Amino acid sequence: MFGWSSRQAGSSDVAEVGEPRSDDQAAPPRERTGRRLRRGPVLVLVALLVLALLPVLVARIYVIPSGSMERTLHGCPGCDNDRVLVDKVTYRFSAPEPGDVVVFTLPDSWTSSELQVPSGSGNPVLDAVRRIGALAGLTSHTADETVYVKRVIAVGGQTVACCDQRNRIIVDGVTVDEPYLYFLPEAGPLRQAAFGPARVPDGELWVMGDSRNDSVDSRAVGNGPVPLSQVIGKAMFVVWPFDRIGWIR
Repeated sequence: MFGWSSRQAGSSDVAEVGEPRSDDQAAPPRERTGRRLRRGPVLVLVALLVLALLPVLVARIYVIPSGSMERTLHGCPGCDNDRVLVDKVTYRFSAPEPGDVVVFTLPDSWTSSELQVPSGSGNPVLDAVRRIGALAGLTSHTADETVYVKRVIAVGGQTVACCDQRNRIIVDGVTVDEPYLYFLPEAGPLRQAAFGPARVPDGELWVMGDSRNDSVDSRAVGNGPVPLSQVIGKAMFVVWPFDRIGWIR
């Protein structure tokens, strides 16, 4: 005859194994609190490090410093200038192309500039605050960084000239359609000044402003093409002011 075991349901000869307890759970409450307090500064430092590296390695917001890219991008002294997000990653894997809007530092070879290089205040704390503001896109470029934004018209190996009978740029014998072109009425003739043909050396870019009669760029005497090494990144998106938010084309 078979009989029921006298042991109650749920009992076992093998002891049950519970979930392992972490060091924090096993430690007394006061010790756990101390550990959390010690981790706090470390997490803050890591967060600050990430925030510091993002503008350097990935993307950064820049203030448009002048009106040379009107009406694609807006900027002028005393204005609520556009803030643009600049992608610093794309050009590590591919070269700029004609039509791209690029941000670059002033080449040493350029003798003509539309921007006044700001001088330092002499106060290291104030200069540091301004530098942080520039990284966040709250203020314009600093004394150690003169930044330009222009459109790529031709790349290394191409030949560029101005203009055909309809006042259009010619690249490698082909006219370029530029729907973004703008002429500032008070800046002079509403047409492009003749230049070239000019061959762009390998590893360099021929850049021009969309506000074609109000831009100091590769056409200016003593300037010429911009070395790729001077390019910071590709201007992708207007992030401010609110009524101008959108992709840059």
